Amino acid sequence: MRTVYVNGDYLPEDEAKVSIFDRAFLMGDGVYEVTSVLGGKLIDFDGHRARLERSLDELDMPHPSVMDDLLDIHRELVRANEITDGLVYLQITRGAPGDRDFAFPDRDTPPTVVLFTQNKPGLADSPVAKQGLKIASIEDLRWGRRDIKTTQLLYPSMGKMMAKKAGCDDAWMVQDGHVTEGTSNNAYIVKGNKIITRALSNDILHGITRAAVLRFAEEAQMQVEERNFTIEEAKDADEAFVTSASAFVMPVVEIDGASIGSGAPGTLVTRLREIYLEESLKVAI
Repeated sequence: MRTVYVNGDYLPEDEAKVSIFDRAFLMGDGVYEVTSVLGGKLIDFDGHRARLERSLDELDMPHPSVMDDLLDIHRELVRANEITDGLVYLQITRGAPGDRDFAFPDRDTPPTVVLFTQNKPGLADSPVAKQGLKIASIEDLRWGRRDIKTTQLLYPSMGKMMAKKAGCDDAWMVQDGHVTEGTSNNAYIVKGNKIITRALSNDILHGITRAAVLRFAEEAQMQVEERNFTIEEAKDADEAFVTSASAFVMPVVEIDGASIGSGAPGTLVTRLREIYLEESLKVAI
């Protein structure tokens, strides 16, 4: 039985309750973050907190009074649930004003704040990192503000199910002929030892792991080019990979049935995963 956090209280998970009038339930009006835990320490917490504040601001959503306590709350949940490797999920919504209405409630309505943990033993040693992902391409039908990390995850969920139906592990979404991102990750190809990934805009999530990985890549003298790329370019790439807070750096070995490079995780991606984990653990809190 996990201990979870709901609006100031630490509770057994079966006692945690949120109003049926909460706008995240009725409108998808909420934002979230997921922070990895390795060795009992939080990875990239400051980056996730900064992006959370940006998401709130972009939606004109009031900041909850516990913003300054979020690190302590994360740590307490990690301690209470004895998490060595795993995830901490945080969700903030516009709250429950009392009845359903499309118009935003008064800013005095208290936001709803929920946190819980997921235990993932051996998170950094996933066997998938040694075999790689198979990817299917799908049309990107999401709303235009993918840079805001909202709880509106229906289409990404549908995308994952489309990928599974095609015998793949995940999907890359395509808009106007170019890859935007994965269903829950940022997408990359490697050609001639150059890492290529879509530039930041409203079209993709500004990944916290993405920022760290690109920084570490440049520090390791790897070339990085931020530009659009197509599925055909991806099929012709030497290597490919995705990044996310829960998967770190994960190789991609097949796209739409076409093998990438040798069809096995490549040396650059394998090394980049090692660098990310080594450097992130040095500054974990």
